[in-house]
Amino acid sequence: MACASKIDTRTWPETPSAWLLDDGRRLHLQQGPIDLIVDAVGGAGQVRIAYEQAHAAFLSILDDLANQLPRLRQRLTQQTEVSAFDGDVAQRMTRAAKPFADYRVTPMIAVAGAVADHVLCAMVAGRTLERAQVNNGGDIALYLSGNACCSVGICTAPDSSAHSDVISIARRDGVGGIATSGWQGRSFSLGIANAVTVLATDAATADATATLIANATDLPGSGKIKRKPAVSLAPDSDLGDRAVTVSVANLSEKEIETALDSGARLAEQFCADHLIISAYLNVQGTSRVIRSDTSDGPLQNRTPLAVARMDPIREPIRELEHINL
Repeated sequence: MACASKIDTRTWPETPSAWLLDDGRRLHLQQGPIDLIVDAVGGAGQVRIAYEQAHAAFLSILDDLANQLPRLRQRLTQQTEVSAFDGDVAQRMTRAAKPFADYRVTPMIAVAGAVADHVLCAMVAGRTLERAQVNNGGDIALYLSGNACCSVGICTAPDSSAHSDVISIARRDGVGGIATSGWQGRSFSLGIANAVTVLATDAATADATATLIANATDLPGSGKIKRKPAVSLAPDSDLGDRAVTVSVANLSEKEIETALDSGARLAEQFCADHLIISAYLNVQGTSRVIRSDTSDGPLQNRTPLAVARMDPIREPIRELEHINL
């Protein structure tokens, strides 16, 4: 089932807002639990229009999802029709989650990535850009043209900017989405991974698979792990009374390896099924890397710890007056 958000939907504000970050280059779009950092590189005119398109695509997202939230929180089956849901985001969520129906998921497992994909698709339509990305709290939709490339830090925990490696991604790698999940992040997890980062062809798929691999990275029955029913922590959680991780004591080397083995098996299966490109698992500082192609791909460009996680949100921000959104 989905790794449900810890945010109480009853606190959602009524209207979306838009700002430029202090660097004067990146766009910040926010409403309720949706918090996007939008970045485009290209000619000034093309970037401006791309941001206008991103803003226009953003305006109706939360309302569209809220209007069908009860259905989006229902478990998927193989018979669920994508067309049964309204709007591009809900359909992206359902399309990304449906291959994993046997894992008791709801479309909400892919919501953050689907939002990022939707806004990215809108902003690049008809534009000539070198690079564009939409970062939804660490779930990132990515567009690279021609010879463009970007560097991404592989974080060791979703709630931290610390990371163990930096990888360089080029268009030829086929990466269109990056997502990270773990028990310390903004969403609940059934497992004990500090972080699982997945690279896939789109952000919605990366989001869903990162959640599932993080759930599978576990030590069932261990007394070192404390869990509580999700509903006791968030009454509207689609996880219901399923036990989610709230704390993990220091583990032995053997325990860490056992947990990583469990998560890695699922990551290997997803790679073999061509659902993901690579996965990076971390439990208490110990990492495991799984990739679908051992002879090529982003990991060939690994470098030591060097830069911060991609697009951290720095202190905002000034009103986006001159862009006329």
